[in-house]
This record gives sequence, C-alpha cells and structure tokens, in this order.
Amino acid sequence: MERILEKKGFICDMDGVLYHGSRLLPGVTEFVNWLKEEGKSYLFLTNSSQYTPLELRHKLGRMGLDVEESHFYTSALATAHFLKNQAPGSSAYVVGANGLQNALYDAGIVYDDVNPDYVIIGETSSYNMEMITKAIRLVRGGARLIGTNSDLTAPTESGIVPACRALIAPIEVATGKQAYYVGKPNPLMMRTGLKLLGAHSAETVMIGDRMDTDVIAGIESGMDTALVLSGVTSREDLQSFPYRPRLILNGVGDIPAAAKAK
Repeated sequence: MERILEKKGFICDMDGVLYHGSRLLPGVTEFVNWLKEEGKSYLFLTNSSQYTPLELRHKLGRMGLDVEESHFYTSALATAHFLKNQAPGSSAYVVGANGLQNALYDAGIVYDDVNPDYVIIGETSSYNMEMITKAIRLVRGGARLIGTNSDLTAPTESGIVPACRALIAPIEVATGKQAYYVGKPNPLMMRTGLKLLGAHSAETVMIGDRMDTDVIAGIESGMDTALVLSGVTSREDLQSFPYRPRLILNGVGDIPAAAKAK
C-alpha cells in the first residue's frame, strides 16, 4: 500500500469504483477528499460513452461529490479524438447517448445515416432492431465499424447489464467485420489520460474494478494497478487471468484509511 500512497497521479475507473448507478460506494467521499488534500493529480476515466463531463460532474454532485469537468475523460471523448485525427470532417451513423453524440459533434464528425464513413456504437438504453439492421446494412455497404469500448457488461444497482461489445456483437456476426474498439484497454485512451493528468506512467496508479480492461490497461501502459472488489471482478475471478494487479482493495476507501493509519 505504501507504494500506492506515494504515487503522484491517480487514474480511476468510475462505475463499480466510485458508484453503482445513483449510489455512491462506501469510502469514496474520503478518497476524493484525500486526493484533493494531498495535492494528487487525478482523472476519472470511464469506458462508458453515455455522459458528457458536465453530466458526470452533475451526477457525482447529486451524490455529494464536487469534481470539476476537467477531471473526467470518457470513451466518447477518446472516440471523437481518434476520428478527428484519423479522418477529420468524416461522417458517421451513430448509435449512442448524449455523451457520444456531443463529443462527435464537437469534433466535427457529421451525422449521416445514408452513406457514412463510419458506424459508431456506444451504450444506449434505446438500442433496438431498427438500429441494428441499419448498422448492418451500412457496414455491409462499406462503412467502417467503431466501438467506443470493449466492455461486454456493466454493473448497475439492479445487476449486470449488456455494455458496448455486447451491443455491437450482432453487427459483427451479421457482417463478418470486426469493430475497432477505442476505450480501455486501448493504449490510445490511456496515453491521452496520462497526458491530461500531466504525470508519467511510473508515477501513476490505475484503479479499477475490471481485470480485462482497467488492470490490463494499467499494466500495458506501465502503471501500477489496484483492483477494487466493489464492482465486476471478484477475488475468485482472479484465477482466470495470467496477470495480477499490484494491490487488491475492497474499495477506494481503503486508501485514505491506510494513509490515516500511517
């Protein structure tokens, strides 16, 4: 734990680490207060593409946490950044919520459901057969397929729900085309996160609740990693992976508790 406490930068996943749905997880308030009091650089980096940074700030604000927009980075922003660099001024048929739609608009990506350059899929509660069918036809017609992230599931207050990769799976199967996934563990998103944080990877810890995205992303980016058991991955699940986090925590509240006990 001492090694983690001394880190200058903290990159944290959100859902399953900070909250479940609308419920703040135990110890999160103490953790965020500790980050601020210790002058740590921190970034809340999420694979969810549903919300804008402003919406995330308000979401946490309703739970009692005051966090500025600059401390959030989402897979929607990463996807928009990727396309702006790869194909500026391109067009896309987009299935996703406000966070993704707004990020692409701000990046100058034009919505097109007739002959787009890309089909982009993110999380949405309005996913339906009409959207799937249109996406399949457009990809078969030559549009390139992009997924905001490769998460199969996401935790909620009422249980596990399908996430981006599960939503994009029928399109991949029906077209024979594999999507390019921008979010964690893609190094593109992690490098941008470190740049926003203003910290070197050796000075930073990645905290998350998923072995297959958060922990592997941290390891491959040269960061120390901490797995919290407050989200998707259980202690028993660790046996399924050939790699290990530096530290296993019940939740992020373990960090300020350990600092206080020093």
